[in-house]
Amino acid sequence: MSSVGLSRSVAGRKAIVTGAASGMGRATALLLAEEGAQVAVTDRDLAGCEAVATEAGPNAHPFALDVGNAVAIASTVPQIAEALGGIDILVNNAGVSSFAPLDAGEEYDATWDRALAVMLTAHQRMVRAALPWLRQSDAARIVNVASTEGLGATPGDTPYVAAKSGVVGLTRGLAVDLGKDGITVNCVCPGPIRTAMTDAIPAEHKAIFANRRTALRRYGEPEEVAHITLSLVLPAASFITGAVIPVDGGLMARNA
Repeated sequence: MSSVGLSRSVAGRKAIVTGAASGMGRATALLLAEEGAQVAVTDRDLAGCEAVATEAGPNAHPFALDVGNAVAIASTVPQIAEALGGIDILVNNAGVSSFAPLDAGEEYDATWDRALAVMLTAHQRMVRAALPWLRQSDAARIVNVASTEGLGATPGDTPYVAAKSGVVGLTRGLAVDLGKDGITVNCVCPGPIRTAMTDAIPAEHKAIFANRRTALRRYGEPEEVAHITLSLVLPAASFITGAVIPVDGGLMARNA
């Protein structure tokens, strides 16, 4: 394989990151832009996308996108492809907190529907919408962001667990289906990470959990997840597909 095919640079690549106004999506968008990719920063929160794009500089381009809306995906992805001049990289990161007890009635049903719409159905819709351009790329990469909740479960979290478990399965299925096109599809499973979703957890509770459950005895930072995603979207990452990679400080490895 040529040195071009094994390049460890994303400079000039065209990328979409969903849920990029904050947390891991923001960190990923900033990192890709810093590394020279042209990045579509997408989120329901357009003002947040604009703030990220301002911070990232001229390589970042804000787009309002609610991935829970199929019509929005179908219209926005072609706009992004036109603006960037193609699509080489898709990072499906958008997520929502989805705790709900089983006996919560209509609240549970609403939480379930929203969780699957945003964190599972949206992933396949984004892939299908981007596919015409990904197939034209010489190093097409898809990364789906799941969670260690897709590898295990926390009480009261079944909608989130179901959605993230589905992402793991979807990743493997897409990897098999798209392998013939040279498109790699991989899955990152973050564990306890400092994001807006975990901000409400008191610091002392975070410390107790991290000491009890993780090998590294701490929460991770969004940037630590972003760097794993970057590794998976490099042109050189050409023979890894269908992989499910925990980024969890050793949470899944630790029994006691």
